[in-house]
Amino acid sequence: MRFQAFRILIGTRRSQGGIFTLNRIFDSILFWIKDIMMKKLLLVFVVLFLIASSPKKQLTWVAIGDSITYLNDHQNETGNRISKGYMTGVTEKLPYVHYINQGHNGWTSGGIAEQIEKLGLVNADVYSVFLGTNDWWQGRPLGFFADYQNNTGNGTVNGSFRIIINKLRNLNLSAKIILITPMQRTDFVYINDPKNNAYGSYKEKKGQTLEQFANTVDSIGRSEGFDVVDLYHKKGLDLKQLVKFKRLKDPKTGEYKNYRYPDYTGVPFNPGIDEYPYTADAIDVTYDGLHPSDKGYKIISYMLVKIMKKY
Repeated sequence: MRFQAFRILIGTRRSQGGIFTLNRIFDSILFWIKDIMMKKLLLVFVVLFLIASSPKKQLTWVAIGDSITYLNDHQNETGNRISKGYMTGVTEKLPYVHYINQGHNGWTSGGIAEQIEKLGLVNADVYSVFLGTNDWWQGRPLGFFADYQNNTGNGTVNGSFRIIINKLRNLNLSAKIILITPMQRTDFVYINDPKNNAYGSYKEKKGQTLEQFANTVDSIGRSEGFDVVDLYHKKGLDLKQLVKFKRLKDPKTGEYKNYRYPDYTGVPFNPGIDEYPYTADAIDVTYDGLHPSDKGYKIISYMLVKIMKKY
């Protein structure tokens, strides 16, 4: 509006030569300014296009964990009840990420810490540590955060995590480190050997809750500024959704019945006598009460992708 008013005021003035007006000079200047602005805008679009189309830096990811990590590449050991684990799910969404599976069946953070120099860990851009559920079941003491801070050794879970983190930092001080808390678990029955079974996190083991282990992992991560994937408190991974039911014999009738949580926690299971309690239609976010199903792994993958796509 100001430019237009200026043009009206000066537009009628004539130069000594006659017809040439300041109005035309103004138009020429305005055209020149617009031309420069358009060229700059075009340059911005070109730069943004090149950034968006340029290939992402290839990232190496070492995933350290227990059987939940291990099973990503051993679906046959699940009775083929899963088709892919969380690492495969991440790399499908982020194809520039390449994982190395350092999952070890049944291992605790103490086992990983004890063997840390023998695992063949390599320099990587990203490390994830997904441990804790076996520590809880085996009754390992959590210890105190001071055990982590003071590097007191492998006698507690806090101390074990310090040994693991120190090793990862020695391998690559600038690497991103992600800590993943244990997820809730219900009554576990191993599909290949029902005698291998365990009750769920709905009650304590040796005076400790699984939630305490999850909170310990979270506290360590937050204190270090690491990204933390909190599976324990994730909506959709709670006890009621781990399995749809557990098929057990009714103690009164001897007939098989589908019990939902928490009803099945008070019904006995006799391995070697009773049928496997988690039929295919009982699968929800786990297929055996402990290990994630495809649905469960998808949730874990989604949470990791949200973090790793920023790296």
